Amino acid sequence: MARAPSRASPRKGKGSKKRAVLVLAAGVGKRMRSALPKVLHPLHGRPVLSYVLDLARPLGDVFVVTGAQAGRVREILPKGVIPVLQKNQLGTGHAVMAAAPQLKRYRSVLVLSGDSPLIRESTLRMLLEEHKRVGAVSTLLSARLENPSGYGRLVRNGDGSLRGIVEEADAAPDERALQEVNGGTYCFSSAGLLECLPRLRRENKQKEYYLTDAVSWLLKERRTVHVAQTPDWTEVLGVNTRVDLAVAHEVLRRRKVHALMEQGVTLLDPTSAYVAPSVEVGADTVLEPNVFLSGSTRVGRRCRIGTGAHVENCVLADDVSIKPYSVAEGAAVGRGASVGPFARLRPGTSIGANAKVGNFVETKKASLGAGSKANHLAYLGDARIGKKVNIGAGTITCNYDGVRKHETVLGDGVFVGSDAQFVAPVRVGRGAYVAAGSIITEDVPPHALAVARGRQENKAGWVKKRKRKRAKRK
Repeated sequence: MARAPSRASPRKGKGSKKRAVLVLAAGVGKRMRSALPKVLHPLHGRPVLSYVLDLARPLGDVFVVTGAQAGRVREILPKGVIPVLQKNQLGTGHAVMAAAPQLKRYRSVLVLSGDSPLIRESTLRMLLEEHKRVGAVSTLLSARLENPSGYGRLVRNGDGSLRGIVEEADAAPDERALQEVNGGTYCFSSAGLLECLPRLRRENKQKEYYLTDAVSWLLKERRTVHVAQTPDWTEVLGVNTRVDLAVAHEVLRRRKVHALMEQGVTLLDPTSAYVAPSVEVGADTVLEPNVFLSGSTRVGRRCRIGTGAHVENCVLADDVSIKPYSVAEGAAVGRGASVGPFARLRPGTSIGANAKVGNFVETKKASLGAGSKANHLAYLGDARIGKKVNIGAGTITCNYDGVRKHETVLGDGVFVGSDAQFVAPVRVGRGAYVAAGSIITEDVPPHALAVARGRQENKAGWVKKRKRKRAKRK
């Protein structure tokens, strides 16, 4: 840390706001080798930039500097986040220059990198508290990396105070050997930052305006510059390559499964469980190896998710069993219900309490009432199925006529024999029975027996006669 002699910064007016949060998201990301800007690459199903914005929004008024494919970046910005266009990408300092007119209204500015999704909220709050406690003009985040390649290095004086920051492209061999790196996260007093910006020059190998040069200028002017170091080096990792993206996936996955275990969730093999940061899982739930939970999935208490199960954007109540190798997307499963193994719940499915959907059953936009069961080999699409309904093996709702989808309705207590087909639109009344092998094309009244199949006829001796005829032909 370098401290300044008493030199007052210009006072802001009474109407100035407390803090702006400036997110730098204008870069192309050439090393990603992609037509998609690096900040839009999906990380556990969400753009990399979205993780940074989640952290930024509680901390102040948020501005996002856009550049490469600015229109696509603006599309994902939440309401209230203000985009700022950087027409030419000439470095981090140039990005801040683009936002300078908006920053005049604030007392401090927190600068974040849009490609650094691994930083924690607690670390940002620590940085802000340190900045305030020290009374610094600038506070920056650092970390120590065993392999600091690709990062700017912090150069310190013999007494440990900060001498400056050198970008890797401009670093001498001894400077490249340094392991303390710049995390790309800064807090500035607005007045101090705006004073620095006109003094930035492109006198470096990259021919860019470096924001780190603003820190160097403050040090030369003997202003107070403070360094807050995070002990977790993963927090400063940026997503610049596909390898970095894979590392970020793994870091977030590992953090999530660790947090779940601390909250009372059992993971039989934490190294193989894929659980997105957005997923919630209740206590005493068991996750077997190779489960995949993503999106807005909410899992209740005392559930069991079997090996190889894939659950996306679903709500599972307490005591639900998802058996191995089942797939559920956009479905709701009631308390005590059982799904699988090898079942598929497609979007719009609702499974009632204590209902059962067994092996090789597929549902789509279907609801099963409490206690109903379809134990095996069925397709239930566009169906409303009441309580305590039995669906026999091989049952199909024929919901599509080639132009439109139609609904099948089965009342409470209906019994459906094996291999029945319902040609929708059709309704089966409460308590009715549908005989095995029936093709139902008309509504069935309550408590009726529906038999819709050809009569069986046994022709005595037919096989022997056929064989004799074939022998004569030969």
